[in-house]
Amino acid sequence: MDFRLSDDQLALQDAARKFATSELPALARDLEETAEPVPHDWLKRYAEMGFLGVNTPTDLGGLGRPLIDALIVLEEFAKISVAVAFPVFECCVGPVRIVERLGAPELRDRLVPRAAAGDLLVAISMSEPDAGSALTDLKTRARIEGDEIVLDGTKRWCSGAGHSGGYVVFCRFEGTEAAKGIGAVFVEMDTPGLSFGEQEQLMGFRGVPSADIFLDNVRVPKSHLLAGPGEFGKLMGLFNIERLGNATMALGCAAGALETVTAYVQERRQFGKPIVDFQAVQLRLGDMACNVEASRLLIHRAAANGGHGLPDPQEASIAKCFANEMTRTVTADALQLMGGYGYAREYGIEQKFRDSFGWGIAGGAIDIQKVNIAGGLVGRRFSQRG
Repeated sequence: MDFRLSDDQLALQDAARKFATSELPALARDLEETAEPVPHDWLKRYAEMGFLGVNTPTDLGGLGRPLIDALIVLEEFAKISVAVAFPVFECCVGPVRIVERLGAPELRDRLVPRAAAGDLLVAISMSEPDAGSALTDLKTRARIEGDEIVLDGTKRWCSGAGHSGGYVVFCRFEGTEAAKGIGAVFVEMDTPGLSFGEQEQLMGFRGVPSADIFLDNVRVPKSHLLAGPGEFGKLMGLFNIERLGNATMALGCAAGALETVTAYVQERRQFGKPIVDFQAVQLRLGDMACNVEASRLLIHRAAANGGHGLPDPQEASIAKCFANEMTRTVTADALQLMGGYGYAREYGIEQKFRDSFGWGIAGGAIDIQKVNIAGGLVGRRFSQRG
């Protein structure tokens, strides 16, 4: 058991950190002000550095590295902001992985290299007006007609809606009830019948577009099927990769806040000395550091044990749950140490505080993770409706 990063991983981390700290702060400020996503020319820069294809197989245009390496890069970007990190999230740990693992060879070979090259963003669309945590209650219908799949329904809270070039749409196949009927289909942006609602105005996540999706007799080739009836388990197994990505985005918010506030308390003076000399400040810094480091270790354990495969569901849930709660506490403490409503906005801490709350809702809410963890402990699944 070796907790040290390899020389190759340290070099990758250093490259990601240098790029993020030198190139991305100004972009992050622009995205926060405009609520626009990362522009295409920046996506190409990400891709040229290899950051969009860290764990994409080499024969599909990526670097072919394990999941933990992608998470190392993702954390460095997320320290700057959620918005600048989101393309890395979608390409390395999000829906692109579903297309890679479950897509037909023609679909996979056409889409995954474009994502790694910065020419395509793919979003995942799971939730609906009456189905968030209760994913098996999905009402968006899919039916197979000859060589086509026809989709009808409404999706909600899709991060990337209206901006991404493609969508992994979770749906229910006609004639199959409960979880066995849940599957997923890939839908391209310009498909007739696909439309989008107004952009949501969220507390955080500015620069990460989110909107409803409307599917009205949307027809796609049967080759766009990712998971059919009875394959819901495959989808959720792959979703554990995204859970670790979610946890890493939360970690990045907290780690970035800790780095900023550590520098600030050594510069800020009160009563004739730096405020870091006050024990109350030291105690809060110590708690923040413990939480950040514990979160990183839980994430890296789950990723390292998964290697090039899939993380263990229990380890992924524990890592996500801890990171989601930890980041809210750490960013709130950073906000307090920086004077609450004063310098917190100038230094970006207020933004990190707002962004931190979203991760405990997305990708399976904190309480849902706790139910899953308890089920893992006793060896059976619990109803999430009680």
